[in-house]
Amino acid sequence: MPKPAYQPASRSPVPRSRAFYSVRLWSVRHSRGLERIYKLLAGVFLKLHPFWKFVGYKRAEKPVVLIEKTVKSFLFDCRMCGQCVLSDTGMSCPMNCPKSLRNGPCGGVRANGNCEVEPDMPCVWVQAWKGSRNMRAGDNILHVQPPVDHSYRGSSAWLRATAQSAEEKDAQKAEAV
Repeated sequence: MPKPAYQPASRSPVPRSRAFYSVRLWSVRHSRGLERIYKLLAGVFLKLHPFWKFVGYKRAEKPVVLIEKTVKSFLFDCRMCGQCVLSDTGMSCPMNCPKSLRNGPCGGVRANGNCEVEPDMPCVWVQAWKGSRNMRAGDNILHVQPPVDHSYRGSSAWLRATAQSAEEKDAQKAEAV
């Protein structure tokens, strides 16, 4: 008998592992600690800027992406968009939203806080709000995020953020002189 095209609302059209939800929700609950770890890691990467520059950011990209993808996939169910905003969204990755909404929830969040598209999945943005309330920089969730630039997909957001921070730091030094 052929499978019908219709799927009842209680069944998710996108099969995902419950384990990812559990770890993702753990990350949101522990957003404050993860924020500290992120800041520490960002500082280490910034101190390594001369090394990244010597080796070449492009050459460093492949091994860093491998590590970044492993860590972020496990903790946040990361999609490696290359433009990470986890520190602004309570450690809840907006790329997990089935509608790919980057600046807040849609109008279809269910009364229980679950997604309208995947009824068994907690809404990414409800979780983002909860996680942001734990963080020191929790009001960053109110910043409007630019649309996703798909040309960065699969690249390292860590290296990109490091290069931008180093550029800003150099600009501040130049202004001070």
